[in-house]
Amino acid sequence: MRLIIALILPWLTFFTIGRPIAGIVCLIAQLTIIGWLPATIWAVFALSQYETEQKIQEALSRR
Repeated sequence: MRLIIALILPWLTFFTIGRPIAGIVCLIAQLTIIGWLPATIWAVFALSQYETEQKIQEALSRR
């Protein structure tokens, strides 16, 4: 579900993973000349990192 959000509304992805300042920066980037495509790539990359961190935390908590 978050991946769909990252593709449609990249800035909202950052709010769902607990990074509101990055979300605001992404929204500004999306609305300016930088554009939607770099914001989407950034959001997908950040989501990938978040999911990896969650898996690491889960593995460490099993110990």
